[in-house]
Amino acid sequence: MSAICRNKGFTLLEVLIAVMLLGILAGALYGSYFGVVRARERAAEGMESRRELGATLDLIRREFSSALYSRSDKRLHFVVEDRDNFGVPSSTLELTTLAPPTSSLARGESGIVTVRYSMAQKDQKRALIRQERDLVFAGPEAIPAYPQMERISAFLVECYDGSKWVKSWDSAINGALPKSLKVTVQVEEDGKPVEFRVLATPRISGL
Repeated sequence: MSAICRNKGFTLLEVLIAVMLLGILAGALYGSYFGVVRARERAAEGMESRRELGATLDLIRREFSSALYSRSDKRLHFVVEDRDNFGVPSSTLELTTLAPPTSSLARGESGIVTVRYSMAQKDQKRALIRQERDLVFAGPEAIPAYPQMERISAFLVECYDGSKWVKSWDSAINGALPKSLKVTVQVEEDGKPVEFRVLATPRISGL
């Protein structure tokens, strides 16, 4: 009887080994679970960034395609300024373009707006800022600025004059819209710079 009773329990060493193995297993499962969660969060953030980037480039393409310029009306203009922010391309783009009507009926809309894109610092990160003003019904208040795209490294706008690409343009000086527009946006992906670009051509050459 005494021999059987002695075999029913565990020794202290066996208990310590079991606890140690359980701790190792729990640590491995804990690390794997949170690794998967972080990977899913990064993937979702990357998809959202790509969606935002695609929407921004498509918006600029459509706005330039509908750009308006007139020699007799200085309000209809197109200006690109080549700027540099600590070695990083930081162009500004301002143009007059046709705009679809919104659902808001509280304010008047002419269907023609002036849009401006520029780089700005936000929370120690670069962002692409968009400003819009109606050409006819805009009030005297300052144009509100909205972050069109965040976490952007560089913004470069180039204009094609028929023979070469240039980084500056002023319709008041050039007397016309560019024949083509190339917009390049640089973002960081996994610590590496990645560039995306879009080409656009105007549908209306001048008024």
